Parts: sequence; C-alpha cells; structure tokens
Amino acid sequence: MDSLLENDENEALVGMGLRTSVSPAQAAFYIILVSIGILGNTTVVVVIGKSVIMDDGGGRTSDIIIINMALSNLLVSVLRNMLLIISDIGIELYSSKDWCQFLMGVWVWLRSVNVWSTLFLSAFHLHTLRRVAPNIGKGPKGVPKTLLLSLGLIWVVNLIYSIPAHVFSSSGNVNSTETLMLVSSTTRPLLGCVWNFPSTYRGLAYATTSMVLHETLPIIFMAITNLSSLYTLYKHSRIHSSAPGALVKKRVPAERRAAKVILALIMLFIISWGTSVISVNYFNYNRGSSAEFLLVIARFANIIFIAMSPFVLAIGHRQLRSCIKSTVTH
Repeated sequence: MDSLLENDENEALVGMGLRTSVSPAQAAFYIILVSIGILGNTTVVVVIGKSVIMDDGGGRTSDIIIINMALSNLLVSVLRNMLLIISDIGIELYSSKDWCQFLMGVWVWLRSVNVWSTLFLSAFHLHTLRRVAPNIGKGPKGVPKTLLLSLGLIWVVNLIYSIPAHVFSSSGNVNSTETLMLVSSTTRPLLGCVWNFPSTYRGLAYATTSMVLHETLPIIFMAITNLSSLYTLYKHSRIHSSAPGALVKKRVPAERRAAKVILALIMLFIISWGTSVISVNYFNYNRGSSAEFLLVIARFANIIFIAMSPFVLAIGHRQLRSCIKSTVTH
C-alpha cells in the first residue's frame, strides 16, 4: 500500500509548517488507550451483537444503535489510531498521492460517522423517554425500518461530506508538516498524507465550515438533548408514583438508570470532542506559543471517548457487565 515518495514529487504544499514531537511516555500512554479502545469496542460489538442476533424480535433498538456507535469507534481505532501507533514507534511509512487521497477520505468519513452516531444515540434516548408511558409492550417485532434508514443515512451523508478530504489531500515527505487541521481527520501528518488546498483561504474556509456544521453543532445538539432528557425524567419522577399502570411505575426507574449511563456517555464525548475542537481551532486561527502543546491535548482528547465509552456502557448493560466479570474472574 505504501510507497516511498520520489524526490521530484516533493513539491511545496499549502499548509505545511509545524511538526509536533511525541515523547516515549506519550507514545506509551497512547498505545494503551488505543489497545483499550479496540478491545473494549470489539467486546461491545460482539456481546451486544450476539444478543441482537439471538433475540427473536430482532433485538432492542437501543442495542442496534450502540452497536453502530461501537463499530464506528472500532473502525477509527483500527484504520487510523493503529497507524498512529506505527508512526510513534519509529516506523516511517509514506503513501502515494492516490493512497493518501483514499485514506484521508476514509479517516474523515469514519470520524464523521462516529460523532453523528453518538448524537443519534442521545436523540433516540430522548425520544424513548418522551414515549415511556404509551405503547409499553405493544411495539412491533423486528428492527424498525426507520431506524435502519436513519443509520444508513448517517453513513451515506458523511461519505458525501468526506469527498473534499479525498480531493484536497496529497502526499508529502519526511519533512512535511501541517498548518491546517480538522478534528475529523488528523492532528499531524500520517503516512505522509497532508491537506493540499489550492490556497490558504480555501483551506480555512473548509475548516471553518467543518467546525460549524460538523464539529460544533453536534456538541450543541447533544447538550440540548441531554438537558431535555433530564427535564423529561424530572417530569416523570413527579408523576410515576401516582400513575395507574404498574408497568409505567417499573419502566420509569429503569429509564432513569439508562439515562444516567447515556448522560455520562454523552458528557464524556462532549468533553473529549470539545477539548479537541478548541485545541485544533486554536492551532488553525491563532498560532501562539501554546499551539504545539494543544495539539498533543487534542490528540489524546480524540482517543479518550473511544477508549472509555465501553466501560461507561458496561455500567448500564447487563450482558456487557457479565462478560467483563467472567473475563476478570477467569
């Protein structure tokens, strides 16, 4: 896949300037986080996926959404973060222009799916809370077609969003560095792949559009859905004690427990993603003395959610807890 770049192809690309160094301690910590993320999200996909397959009704809707989110986490870890580890241990690999365009497009696509899949989980839980009382136990069997359509749209729309990453990227060389970065792609050159916009202005225009539509709005939407979920739970807690249906009385406390887990998960994402957004955009628009330090922060902020989300999910998911307990005891 990878090929060394010829010297006559080492032309100056728009957006090269700062190169961040990685200490051995940082590299070791990053390797640990990536390994945890791969093992944890693989466990989520396998354990919950097995329960969905074994369920005659097609599995719970929330489980399918969790699998989708964990799958995006896993793909990001394998196709992006594992390559960062290879770079950290000193193996210098460089790709051709065609491979760089393909890889940059894949990286942006997977990171985009990752953020919108997490938002979809938050929005779905709010929808579930608002219809907690009616139709309990009366839902149709099988996976709702609207759910599959929604998840499919997340992957397809974000694939379209990643097209500029395929077009405006190129291969650099051993001395190539970035002066334009996106949270959804990279915080430093990898496999020699760098952004190559026709001009700095167009590059910043794309970065700004990406920041607003893809990196900032999802955080705002997640904050809104979380606050709405908390308010809905507050209303339910005031009325469930006097509700005539016993099923409703049992369902509300269960939804409250699920809400706490999802709230912790989304807050973890907001902190992780928000830290990365702030750090990368400080680098893009204000090249101060703290730029290199903030890029290191952004790099670890990107992996924290992927590594820790399986543990947060295990708190509220019985099958995951059982799997972890059995693994630890044996």
